[in-house]
Amino acid sequence: MPATIASFKIDYYQHLSPDGRLMGDDAPALATDFEELRRLYALMVKTRVFDKKAVALQRTGKLGTYASCLGHEAVHLAIGSAMREEDCFAPMYREYGAQFCRGVKMSEVLLYWGGDERGNNFSGPKHDFAWCVPIATQCLHATGAALAYKLRDEKRVAVTVVGDGGSSKGDFLEAMNAASAYKLPVVFIICNNQWAISVPRSKQNSAKTLAQKGVAAGLPSIQVDGNDIIAARWAMDEAIAQARDGGGATVIEMITYRLSDHTTADDATRYRASEEVDEAWKREPLVRLKAYLTDQGEWDDAREQALQDEAAAAVDEAVEEYLAAGKPPLESMFDYMYAELPHDLAAQREKALEELS
Repeated sequence: MPATIASFKIDYYQHLSPDGRLMGDDAPALATDFEELRRLYALMVKTRVFDKKAVALQRTGKLGTYASCLGHEAVHLAIGSAMREEDCFAPMYREYGAQFCRGVKMSEVLLYWGGDERGNNFSGPKHDFAWCVPIATQCLHATGAALAYKLRDEKRVAVTVVGDGGSSKGDFLEAMNAASAYKLPVVFIICNNQWAISVPRSKQNSAKTLAQKGVAAGLPSIQVDGNDIIAARWAMDEAIAQARDGGGATVIEMITYRLSDHTTADDATRYRASEEVDEAWKREPLVRLKAYLTDQGEWDDAREQALQDEAAAAVDEAVEEYLAAGKPPLESMFDYMYAELPHDLAAQREKALEELS
């Protein structure tokens, strides 16, 4: 008879139902912190208004390919609002809500997707990493930063996000393994939006959860309703506190849904049933939180209209700033990769400037 030497379970957390009702009697303090919930709701709305405008700009030729964050707002705001400025964020390429929380300007996101690398020189914490389009490499960046914090004995935490598809990459698994072996202050978020471009979750991995990949690395791992800002923020608070106090890394799988195309170069109607998308809209995060606040007497139509007007004005201002930025100097394409430019690139730089003059 074999002996059991290891077993595991994955806990799932949800406090706010899809129709905005508080579930159970063990909700965290955030559930009654209405000032903070209104702040988070306002940031979620502004992120969505921004996202819609960015897609419209791409469709009219004023922006390059753009990765929409439609439906991910609660995940992003939970991350951004839980972090301190001195912490380090290693995003992938659509965590705008988290970055807005950290001071990145909307116009900078537009610059980046407009093909201008000045957008990566954003106003948020300069120690945060730039957008990372290669899949899952940002997880290694976060683990590396966390190792530095531990070696320097700094009370700082690195946070990174990977998609459900990206969680199959070796970079993610290697980053978790190192974080576990060295007990590093890092939080890994798996933003499970059910689709890795055109590949559904059901064909990516046969495991019951993606969080259990963290168990294999020896890390505490949980699953959270990523459309429930109360549960998602609670999970982030707990994981960051543990990391800051020397307790090591955590893996959080946040369950959400990509309501948009993968990017503006994609057409999800070619591979995804409309019925599935319609069902996902019934669970989306903004309607859920708005319903809860309204039911608690903390929101009304007048506040909603004022917020929508404020968000539209902020986005319009960001668009004007982006369009007025002009082209970057030609030499900028050479100047920021190397401390000392290799001779062949130096020659190309010189020739390019000669032809321009």
